[in-house]
Amino acid sequence: MGLLTPLAVRIGALSWMPKLLPQVVTVDTTLQRVTKGRVSLLDVAGLPNLTLTVPGRKSGIPRSTPLLCVPHDGKWLIAGSYFGGPKMPLWVGNLRATETAEITIGGRTTTVRWRELEGAERARMWQVMLRAWPNYAKYEARTDRLIPVFLLERA
Repeated sequence: MGLLTPLAVRIGALSWMPKLLPQVVTVDTTLQRVTKGRVSLLDVAGLPNLTLTVPGRKSGIPRSTPLLCVPHDGKWLIAGSYFGGPKMPLWVGNLRATETAEITIGGRTTTVRWRELEGAERARMWQVMLRAWPNYAKYEARTDRLIPVFLLERA
């Protein structure tokens, strides 16, 4: 947990954050480009994160998305929360359309396999995720969709 993590938690809880997500992504992408991928907004906030790269399901062009992650038992948990917005993040559909993905953490890129968690396993891992980022509970309350949870592990 970093010095700015409490501020990030407060900002992340704001109900209008889904509307600002495109601007947040633009700022984060610019920051990552300027720092050659060494720093993201999540790094500044002191939060564990990775960049997920998967091919677009229609274009086949690799798409990269910085995501909050929860390291767990040598693997990583990610959630398609989109700040509790009504739409599913595009990366979710892209991930579901491929068998493997790449993640970059701290400048190191690794190929991973993934699986979408369901039922009791999802419920257990959701609790792990809530300990790392309590705002997931707010996101869950904001949306009618089930927020997908994925477990990533080295391929």
